[in-house]
Amino acid sequence: MTALVLTYPNLNPVALRLGPLVIHWYGVMYMLAFIIGYVLLRRRVRHEPFAGGPDIPAWTVDDVGTLIYHAVGGVLLGGRLGYCLIYKPTYYFTHPLDFVKLWDGGMSFHGGVIGVIVALWWFARRHHRPFLQVSDLLVPVVPIGLGLGRIGNFINGELWGRPADPSLPWAMVFPQVDNTPRHPSQLYEFLLEGVLLFVLLALYDRRRPAMGTLSGAFLFGYGVFRFTAEHFREPDSYLGVLGLGLSMGQWLSIPMILAGAALWWWSRHRGLRRRSDPGLASAHE
Repeated sequence: MTALVLTYPNLNPVALRLGPLVIHWYGVMYMLAFIIGYVLLRRRVRHEPFAGGPDIPAWTVDDVGTLIYHAVGGVLLGGRLGYCLIYKPTYYFTHPLDFVKLWDGGMSFHGGVIGVIVALWWFARRHHRPFLQVSDLLVPVVPIGLGLGRIGNFINGELWGRPADPSLPWAMVFPQVDNTPRHPSQLYEFLLEGVLLFVLLALYDRRRPAMGTLSGAFLFGYGVFRFTAEHFREPDSYLGVLGLGLSMGQWLSIPMILAGAALWWWSRHRGLRRRSDPGLASAHE
């Protein structure tokens, strides 16, 4: 059985070296995600409800660029701050200058979500648009960034899985950890949070759901998939398993699941249609 277990290929996390400049694949994945997201959003704003109508301003290419700019800032600041405060608060309180060392790794998706929410709220307020319309525009492309980020994790050989049955056809040994066959949990998350969530949101979006329900579906879907994937992911060594046998990632996913379900129900109940009239839209800015 052991002879059939796959071995992590020891991929080089560095994509390119130009003198003192070092570009990592993890950064390349995020840059690629933002570029793909920008292209898809430019196409998305050509269609209802973003194409505009009587007394409803249409989204422009400049709006998309500004939205991406805000989202990038929210991801970086929220993700980094969330990681430092949630996962290693003691270390970063005693080493505050290390907060800016993004090249050393350490980003929290849940912190990134909060950062993006604040950034979208600020964008919506400045551009006089309903917050839920802004979030509904963005969330269908977010799984692209999640999926490519997990590919970056796999290339880095980090966030490996828990021990697996050696008879599992795709069980993998990560030599930098030990010789134990493990779940390649980075690839599980790529398939769940990236591919599957992207497909499900795209299919749901075709039904032209009420304003806000798409955002609720994203929060709920990501929370469920992340909670599931955490069963196969090795908990952080400095945290381990927390109360009720759940990891930190699972505990942080529970509020997302509840918030997503509540937002979906509320939006559907209120009937905030994406074709709402200007008065209804402005009432929820």
